[in-house]
Amino acid sequence: MPQKVLITAGVAGIGREFARAFAKTGAKVFICDIDDKGLADMAREIPGLVARRCDMSQRAEIDKMVPEAIAALGGLDVLINNAGVSGMTLPVDQYPPDDWDKVVAINLTGMFDTTRLAIPALKESEAGVIINMTSIAGRFGFANRSPYAATKWGVIGLTKTLAVELGAWGIRANAIAPGQVEGDRIQRVFQGRAQISGKSVKEVQDESFAYTSIKKFVDPKDIAALAVFLASPAAKTISGQVIPIDSDRQHA
Repeated sequence: MPQKVLITAGVAGIGREFARAFAKTGAKVFICDIDDKGLADMAREIPGLVARRCDMSQRAEIDKMVPEAIAALGGLDVLINNAGVSGMTLPVDQYPPDDWDKVVAINLTGMFDTTRLAIPALKESEAGVIINMTSIAGRFGFANRSPYAATKWGVIGLTKTLAVELGAWGIRANAIAPGQVEGDRIQRVFQGRAQISGKSVKEVQDESFAYTSIKKFVDPKDIAALAVFLASPAAKTISGQVIPIDSDRQHA
């Protein structure tokens, strides 16, 4: 039977590669996002994919989206909690509380709401899997990125708790911790760091790569391949883990 997969924020970047990778395995895929054009494009690209709008900062929308996904898929085997935002690049004493709330709402609370609603269907699966997207920022402190780092640490705590709670039903929960992923988001992060430090974007990028053994950005396709593995029978005894894919950070 094909896997039934729900992916949040499935239109761009890592989320798009998740959808493509699972569709190639023959899985039935449901994605949500706030990008209407992107949703339409993905639905055209991948035959059979179901794409729906959902603002992951709004509990009422999540309350509607998850049951709709389960109904459209005919159940649920794999939940990929990918939705997240970077937030602003500012020190804690200058950080706007409203933006803090926005980052927490999407990165952590939205993940909680999606997961709690998905659990009953995952319990009905023969091999339920939860994959939560954290970050290397969930393993280290990062100056001027307080809400992002705090929520990504929180994702790890939630993941390990889910693994303990749901193991009795054979449900596995793991977190993927990417490093510097190729794409527009990391460039915006570098620009924010450059602005606050007075350095050039290239200087900021070079400093960031100083902490890695492999001086390359992480390819989103490689993250998707890891997710497919974690959702497969080959990973049937892997649960409660945080798996870095970060070009081998030397101080990890």
